[in-house]
Amino acid sequence: MQPDWYPAWRDEAFQQLTAKNARLAKDFRLGSWSRYNYDLTAGKLVFSDQSGVKVVSEIQIAGSTSAKAGNWLWAWANSNLPGDLLGDAKLVRSFGEEKGVDDLAQAYVDDTGGDLEAFGWELTAAMVRVCNALGAYRSPRGEGGALYLVFKTIRWAN
Repeated sequence: MQPDWYPAWRDEAFQQLTAKNARLAKDFRLGSWSRYNYDLTAGKLVFSDQSGVKVVSEIQIAGSTSAKAGNWLWAWANSNLPGDLLGDAKLVRSFGEEKGVDDLAQAYVDDTGGDLEAFGWELTAAMVRVCNALGAYRSPRGEGGALYLVFKTIRWAN
């Protein structure tokens, strides 16, 4: 179940995320680096080229999509992820519970629209909005799924 206001709120969150990600692309050239690596133990996502690391960010994990299952799994419900990167996802769960938004409060959310990547971005956008994150990044994973990460800090490497 979802409150009446939620679809418009989620659309606004997606528009805000699109603008934030466009700013990150402009300011830090995200999307143009030849490599990226995330380290879930250190809580970092770095972007580099052949000469080395260029951009460093601290991250939280929003969740992941599974093409096989056709759904989203919130990071807070994934026991394989490090607990210290789940704080923001837990805030989203609390927000969902308080406001009666099942998509934000339940561990698994089925993609009923059929565009799993867009669905992942929509739910990640909700987390970026609730937690006032700087933006988000999608890392493709095997079998058509992806891991969605949110930026808490971002800076040029030294």
